[in-house]
Parts: sequence; C-alpha cells; structure tokens
Amino acid sequence: MPQNKADLLQGTLDLLILKSLQNEPMHGFGISLRIQQMSKEMLTVEQGSLYPALYRLEDQGWIKSEWGVSENNRKAKFYTLTTSGRKQLATEEQSWAKLSLAINHVLGNA
Repeated sequence: MPQNKADLLQGTLDLLILKSLQNEPMHGFGISLRIQQMSKEMLTVEQGSLYPALYRLEDQGWIKSEWGVSENNRKAKFYTLTTSGRKQLATEEQSWAKLSLAINHVLGNA
C-alpha cells in the first residue's frame, strides 16, 4: 500500500461513496476498495469514517441497504444508490466541479 496517501477534504467522502455506487450495489469493503482503485491508490477510506458515512447517507435516503452474500460467501450488507441519491450525486458533482474550477483559478492553473 502506498505511503503517500492524500487526506480527504471535509464533505468529499459522501460524494465518493455515491459515485462508487453509481453502477452497482456494493458492500462496505467493496466501496472502500472502489474508492482506492478509482483514485489510483491515492485515497483510502478507513472503516471508522466509512460506516458512519454509510449510515448518514442511508438516513438521508440517498442509499438503501439489504443483506446479501459477498463474493467470498460471507454475509454482508449491500448498499444501493436510490433515485434521490442519484440526484444528490449529480448535485454534488456539479458543486465539486465549480469548487475545483475556483481553486484552480486561485492557484493560477485555470
């Protein structure tokens, strides 16, 4: 595992989880691995951060969960993006793009 990991900015974990679930249901460990893979091994999500975020997103109605069996025959809770979760993902992607553009302007990279 690479030693130079980037810290997540406050509020970005929800966006990353929603994005991870965009195409298919996943269990918590799978979500963590997906974020790591999609970030080219630059981001890791610790369980202590992931599961509270999953509970929060479920409470907000953006994801739902059901028990299933994982690829290694273990009982696991699988999370799925809801319709309102897809709308929230679109909103958060737009907000992130605006923030990224603004920061790039400040840094002189835009």
